[in-house]
Amino acid sequence: MPDPDLDNAAYVREVHDKGLRFDLNTMSRRRMLAVLGGAGAVAVTVLSGAPALADTLEEVESETAGPYPADGSNGPDVRTLDGIVRKDIRSSFDTATGTAEGIPLDFSLTVLDLDGAPIVGAAIYAWHCDRDGNYSLYSTGITDQNYLRGIQVTDSTGTVTFTSIFPACYSGRWPHIHFEVYGSLANATSGDGPIVKTSQIAIPEDVADLVYATDGYSQSVTNLSQVTLAGDNVFGDDSAARELATVTGTVTDGFTATLTVAVDPSGTEESGGGTPPSGSPPSGAPTASPTATATATASATTSATVSPSTTARPSSQKKKKHKKWWNPFSW
Repeated sequence: MPDPDLDNAAYVREVHDKGLRFDLNTMSRRRMLAVLGGAGAVAVTVLSGAPALADTLEEVESETAGPYPADGSNGPDVRTLDGIVRKDIRSSFDTATGTAEGIPLDFSLTVLDLDGAPIVGAAIYAWHCDRDGNYSLYSTGITDQNYLRGIQVTDSTGTVTFTSIFPACYSGRWPHIHFEVYGSLANATSGDGPIVKTSQIAIPEDVADLVYATDGYSQSVTNLSQVTLAGDNVFGDDSAARELATVTGTVTDGFTATLTVAVDPSGTEESGGGTPPSGSPPSGAPTASPTATATATASATTSATVSPSTTARPSSQKKKKHKKWWNPFSW
């Protein structure tokens, strides 16, 4: 049972430490080779978009959706609300009216198949914390807000772009942005999925240092000083080799982050955030009961789909099913 006296930061650290069982279940062939000594491991740079072996890209890692996805897996489902399909995610929508303050950040995600071709018409659901390290719909004081969450459809280059703010670094985690990939907008907004890929975008340290030195991000300075990318319990196995964004810009004008990832559109369905731990979580931790702002019905209007790949893949390249959010108190 979790300690009810744990503060929210300690609670986040516990739920993000997924453990050896989770790691072994979700470890890719590349990760396993690295653990066994790395002999024969093939490195493929997805950011450059240039395949290194047989014109095949290596798929971006599947990561936990964390305890605050609002994808219906542990309470609120913001995906089904009118207004969720939008580029600018700084303000709340539907019946909520708040706006998240912070240094401007536009982030773009380009999604390719394993042959390097853009996946057109896919839907990307993205979300992240605010400059205080809190998540809308879950954290104390903002359970009635749904900002910093949105869905976009990939264009002819496989790209979506969101206008947002720079996320904080909260205790126990490297700065990051969550995303889920769906085969179509209808799948993303229906509340039923399926999810093609669940992963995260890592923020470079040098840019984070610049932003966290500004007003409103002071706690992130301390939090970032206490974590490393190599030691992060999500990105640490390879220092976010396929998940580290390229970021340009200034504090005055705002920043632009870009990341290109490869996914297998015909791969195994993945899971969302899963069920939160049993017991009495501390203030600000996720609740298993949906809030009033996440009860609207689906209103999908687009049915563009991702065409499944027809090329047979070796078994080593098949995507493993992503487990539900690991419960550290279940053993």
